[in-house]
Amino acid sequence: MGTRTEPEMIAVPPGRAVLSDRRTRRSWEVGLAPYLLTPHPVTQALYTEVTGLRPSAAQGAGLPVESVSWGDAVRFCNALSRRDGYAPVYRLRADGFRADGEDVEWDAAANGYRLPTEAEWEYACRAGTTGPRYGPLDEVAWYRGNSDERIREVGGRRPNPWGFHDMLGNVWEWCWDVYDAEVYGTYRVLRGGGWFDEHWSCRASVRRRSHPTFRVDDVGFRIARSVLR
Repeated sequence: MGTRTEPEMIAVPPGRAVLSDRRTRRSWEVGLAPYLLTPHPVTQALYTEVTGLRPSAAQGAGLPVESVSWGDAVRFCNALSRRDGYAPVYRLRADGFRADGEDVEWDAAANGYRLPTEAEWEYACRAGTTGPRYGPLDEVAWYRGNSDERIREVGGRRPNPWGFHDMLGNVWEWCWDVYDAEVYGTYRVLRGGGWFDEHWSCRASVRRRSHPTFRVDDVGFRIARSVLR
């Protein structure tokens, strides 16, 4: 039986993130406690190691896992937490997990793996920068203009100043947050842009939404952990 190691994670300092939405022309500020975040999206190798599943349309151990729903990501986080000896963050209703977002609760006292919040995602993506991107797009992201219209291995583009790869491009990433409950119900936030997107989608502020059961070949996720006292 092979050895296994916990996923590499980068410590993110406390701070504040200012989020904005072009649809509603609204901006809001969020204060953030310190947290940990993986330097790149979850790979197919790790996803298969933990779940035994190979859901991705394009196969490759070093490629980001894709064709995974928000619910799949929640299940993965709990499974990885149990594997590594942490308390699972997500409580799933005993009457059956539908993965529609309404039947999942976040246990803030748990120390396991979880999806980043939208504010955590943008704060880590910007890494102290103030422009729409943390570097020239062709150097930091795989997108429609340079990807040859296919997904690429994680870590192949230049990281941001805090060491995070693929925050822009390659795959969109699920976040914990509901996008707009009044208008879109349980739809969850996606961030970052993907390998098939034009340049305007690959910006730190861009928000996208989808149903928690949605699966497609340019959507994946990365994982976070809270720093608990």
